[in-house]
Amino acid sequence: MLKTYKFYAIICLYEDDMLILSYNDHMIKSTKKILTNKFDMKDLSVVNVITRVKIFRTLDRFILS
Repeated sequence: MLKTYKFYAIICLYEDDMLILSYNDHMIKSTKKILTNKFDMKDLSVVNVITRVKIFRTLDRFILS
């Protein structure tokens, strides 16, 4: 039996900020690589606040407050 996996990334844009979301770290890295080949970007690493919304990461979910 052949197993197939479908992964996706969500790209959120707000003014000059970008947030890349995915459950798969490889998908985030490959999306960053594609975008940095086309655009001048800075990687600010893991986000904890965006547009005054705090983001908390647990083992199985993200919590916004």
